[in-house]
Amino acid sequence: MSSKDLNYYVTKFTKLRVDRAHGSVAPHKPILLLSVIELIEQGLLSHNQIPLSAELIAAFLKLWQPLGSNAHNADIGMPFFHLKSDGFWHFKPNPGFEALLFSGARVRAVGVLRQAVEYAYLDDELFELLQQPVSRNSLIAVLLDNWFADKNQQIEEILSRNALEDFQKELLATGGKVYQEAELKDEAKVVVRDATFRRAVISAYNRRCAFCGLQILDSLCQNVVDGAHIMPFSQFYDDRIDNGISLCKNHHWAFDKGWFSIGDDFTLLVKDDLHEDAPNCRPMKQFNGDRIRLPVHTQYYPRLEALRWHRQHVFGAA
Repeated sequence: MSSKDLNYYVTKFTKLRVDRAHGSVAPHKPILLLSVIELIEQGLLSHNQIPLSAELIAAFLKLWQPLGSNAHNADIGMPFFHLKSDGFWHFKPNPGFEALLFSGARVRAVGVLRQAVEYAYLDDELFELLQQPVSRNSLIAVLLDNWFADKNQQIEEILSRNALEDFQKELLATGGKVYQEAELKDEAKVVVRDATFRRAVISAYNRRCAFCGLQILDSLCQNVVDGAHIMPFSQFYDDRIDNGISLCKNHHWAFDKGWFSIGDDFTLLVKDDLHEDAPNCRPMKQFNGDRIRLPVHTQYYPRLEALRWHRQHVFGAA
């Protein structure tokens, strides 16, 4: 019988190995654990696989606001890597990164971790305890009482909110944002920004491809469409919703390659030199002249300035 019972993990959570070098406790590890537990409660982590995803980062940044320390930065890469020293947090490396992760090197940059780690995972015993409401609430209480005893009054309400959905609602309400380059230096926030934009655009188009109308959803509402930028973010830093369009994977790729564009009247303009063999679906050229599927709300319609840029610099250049 395993000795890794609830009391074992209560002790582990009470004695997390944290940095105390700056005159105050670095709260990164307990906040990361609370973020993981939040995703489990919301049904977003049903398997013992914890990628460094936009959902996890958003939950971490949300919890950092009430729980974080002014003496430390909200850097999720640090606890995501160093929690392995506490014995119950493990890595599934991506192929080719095994030596890096187990070499003793400190891999803490978010971009590098997302390349190197397919997912983190917990001890099976701990993950099972976190599936059960009673033991899960006990472990939440341990984290709050031991690490945030002076701050835990409003945490229950905060834990119940989906952080990425909150960011998405804010983006939809404001119509989006054009960023300054200096705002994009934090890798973790860039991951959240990218996911928030794409989800907001997809939501505006009712999770359908604007080109072909395709909609496929799973039980978690994950879908086959992307929120594509019309004018590339890498050049314009433009995350306004009207610089986005919802496209399935195939038509997103084709749009970025300039195989089709969209006129000012929102009709499709398809290259006439495509050689297509599509026995089980409608060829792209047959969509030429069709009107795209548009959002319900006119403020999210593709911006004409962005469409004109795409026609000149991408469609025209193809």
